[in-house]
Amino acid sequence: MSAAVDNPFLLVERHGPVVLVRMNRPESRNALSEPQQMQEFVDLCHALRRDREAKVLVLTGNGSAFCAGGNVKDMQTRGGIFAGSPYEVRNSYRDGIQRIPLALYELDLPVIAAVNGPAIGAGLDLACMCDIRIAADKALFAESFVKLGIVPGDGGAWLLPRVIGLPKASLMAFTGDTIDAAKAEQWGLVAQVVPAAELEQEALALAQRIAANPAHALRLTKRLLREGQHMRLDSLLELSAAYQALAHHTEDHHESVNAFLEKRPARYTGK
Repeated sequence: MSAAVDNPFLLVERHGPVVLVRMNRPESRNALSEPQQMQEFVDLCHALRRDREAKVLVLTGNGSAFCAGGNVKDMQTRGGIFAGSPYEVRNSYRDGIQRIPLALYELDLPVIAAVNGPAIGAGLDLACMCDIRIAADKALFAESFVKLGIVPGDGGAWLLPRVIGLPKASLMAFTGDTIDAAKAEQWGLVAQVVPAAELEQEALALAQRIAANPAHALRLTKRLLREGQHMRLDSLLELSAAYQALAHHTEDHHESVNAFLEKRPARYTGK
């Protein structure tokens, strides 16, 4: 058995249709520094895309931080994923951390980030890869790459402006300054701030509210929201019509309508 299996970075728990995933390198504040960590994210997304029982993913971190970004010590020594020539470093990004936003972007399940502590650099961008963010009151956020003389290498320049708008994203990226949870909520970076002790409970409760809806409708809605970020309106309307035709011919749609008219809870089967 490999070391990666013995000591995985991602710990996965099932709560019915909700999948709770914890990043588990508290000693390094869940920094993203090893190729195997990136591979675990990719493998997780591929598995969940095929898992018809899963409806929502909740991502959080063990320890004091959500994710501290890249390993600064490796940057100093030009080791790990930062080793080699410029060409090799470029490929390390393309074959490593850049696979995470692509995998999460293609995942049809709604994803909630339960930001339990600092989300710095790539950690902030990881939170922005999720659909909804809930923060503990002690959480901190920074697009801090410029402070280290580098640029957002994992998609942050695309992700962050889509979450909080270009002016605020520019302010965070150009200064590298840290903002607290209250300002993150004010700026729309997070949907809700809760006491740290209640974060996981609140995130799971939200996930269960989402998971109470039909699986096919959730996955198709997630895809429409994603495609709508780069499509023209007329193209999105065509795609919406096609998805709606599929949705109208599912058993869960008919069950939803019947339950609504009969004033009773719906009983979904995923068909």
